[in-house]
Amino acid sequence: MNRYEGRRALITGGGSGIGQATVLRMLAEGGTVVAADVSEAGLADTVAKAGADAGRLTTVVVNIADEASVREGVAAALGALGGLDVLVNAAGILRSSHTHETSLADFNQVVAVNLTGTFLMIRETVPALLRSDCAAVVNFSSTSALFAHPYMAAYAASKGGIQSMTHALAAEYSKQGIRFTAVQPGSISSGMTDGSGESKQSQGPGLPADTDWSLFAKLSPALGDGGFAGPDAVAGVVAMLASDDGRFITGTEVRIDGGTHY
Repeated sequence: MNRYEGRRALITGGGSGIGQATVLRMLAEGGTVVAADVSEAGLADTVAKAGADAGRLTTVVVNIADEASVREGVAAALGALGGLDVLVNAAGILRSSHTHETSLADFNQVVAVNLTGTFLMIRETVPALLRSDCAAVVNFSSTSALFAHPYMAAYAASKGGIQSMTHALAAEYSKQGIRFTAVQPGSISSGMTDGSGESKQSQGPGLPADTDWSLFAKLSPALGDGGFAGPDAVAGVVAMLASDDGRFITGTEVRIDGGTHY
């Protein structure tokens, strides 16, 4: 299946987790991809895992929370691709703490990376997407945007903002040919959820030492043995949404959580 043959994609968070899985999926389907991440080591790992497809992969180091870095990174990506058809905003951070103990700096950092970073990437790429005849943007919300995830108020606020922004953008650019959708991952094993991400834009939850685990009773997947799924479970949905198979889908979100939230 070569749904991405002749298509050009820019994917943030491409150095680990779901972002990396999406890079590899679109490459496998024939796409030409730029993977962006704050971690050079993560990007090197993605190139190594791309194997024979690495010839269609370019990497750029970008801190999506920094306006200058986004402008420079997007310019480099567009130069490498010669245009743009797909933007996937997978980069993000997750910080967990008791809300009354959360510093303003930590709260602002989560919002800056997740919400503001998504906005900056979209703002800088829309001019190029408007020149594509198959433009699509896939943003990353979360099940936390609609369902209670304790100790994650900042993260939930940022992901709720992304979801609302996705709807607004879909309406604004619908007649100009850009589709905007969002995915809501939940119960997915990645650098963000297990704390193994090495970059500051893929850090794990770091739950408080006195976490009340009974508050997570309703946060287990219903499918299979109730375990978390791998990043590929999300990457496949992202690839569908941004492909021609998703050509009649915009202004909505898809929850990918194994039935955690019925």
